[in-house]
Amino acid sequence: MEDSGDGSQILCFATQGRGHIEDERIYGLLEALEPQVYEFDRAAKLRSAIGLLRRARRERPDLIVMEGTGTAGGLTLIAIDALLGVPYVFSSGDAVGPYLHLHSRLIGTLGGLYERLLCRRAAGFVGWTPYLVGRALTFGAPRGMTAPGWTRGHAREGAREAVRQRLGIAADALVVGLVGTLHWNDHLSYAYGAELVQAIRRVSRRDVVVCIVGDGSGRERLQEMAGEDLGTRVVLAGRVAPEEVPDHLAAFDVGSLSQSVDGVGSFRYTTKLSEYLAAELPIITGEIPVAYDLDEGYLWRLPGSAPWSETYIAALAQMLETLSLAEVREHTDAIRAREGEPFDRAAQQRRMTAFVSDILRSRRRVR
Repeated sequence: MEDSGDGSQILCFATQGRGHIEDERIYGLLEALEPQVYEFDRAAKLRSAIGLLRRARRERPDLIVMEGTGTAGGLTLIAIDALLGVPYVFSSGDAVGPYLHLHSRLIGTLGGLYERLLCRRAAGFVGWTPYLVGRALTFGAPRGMTAPGWTRGHAREGAREAVRQRLGIAADALVVGLVGTLHWNDHLSYAYGAELVQAIRRVSRRDVVVCIVGDGSGRERLQEMAGEDLGTRVVLAGRVAPEEVPDHLAAFDVGSLSQSVDGVGSFRYTTKLSEYLAAELPIITGEIPVAYDLDEGYLWRLPGSAPWSETYIAALAQMLETLSLAEVREHTDAIRAREGEPFDRAAQQRRMTAFVSDILRSRRRVR
């Protein structure tokens, strides 16, 4: 195994697997330290967990860094720390317990216990938001830092016109869009974009279009919700390759960042926030912490406990009924004039390098 430049050996992996955006993220954050990559296979979790344990025993790295909170990776790191004395750092964009609680109260409770143990045994935590860092420190993580991510690309010239033409969207339409995975939650009867579809169906004007980019189990449900507006005021673009996402964002006028005001949504930024801002898209969201902390005049905050609540949907419908291009331009100008830039890649890489280096130095001093 190669070292990081100061004699330290670092191994990193993402529980979502090699080639996933989270794999790109963790390697990018650690790039200056020249980490070795372990190719975790999400489709073969047990085999990957055993392989990670064997590699750690064979090579004895100074630190293992994991992106994600999957139990196959996390429990293996806890075991490696306990049995081999190899420390770990992990990074996450979600509060584990509350997220799992959306699916099952029992699983949520067990997930919360796992999250606390993972934090308590870690040498450090890297949160996608400062709120997650605070949560991890409260749960016993000895160190923490924030790395909210960065955009991966920019739109090609002429992308706005080309994408709109391909999707059948008029050049002068006001487009409110969303990019995300459309997982259907039976308990909540919700998938990303459902609030947009429900809201637009209450709007009388015909020059507003909602465009949802992504695929998943919820897409068919959204098609049913759209009814006669499917293909006109509701455009479901389906899944697109990561390199094509900026082109589709260029076709939007406003981005939707639907998050619940609870232990799931309130802790998040989501990966799309940086991409929306890079595309200079004003953002519609709820009354979550980031909507106040990062607001420099380019956000609309809608009331309601969650995007599936009647309060939120009604407020969104009213907004779409009255939203003007002049108001959109005003919010776009605020993006261009903003002073804060939390999504700078180079700055996050510098902070991550310092964070990991300090952890390694402190462990050497203890020895």
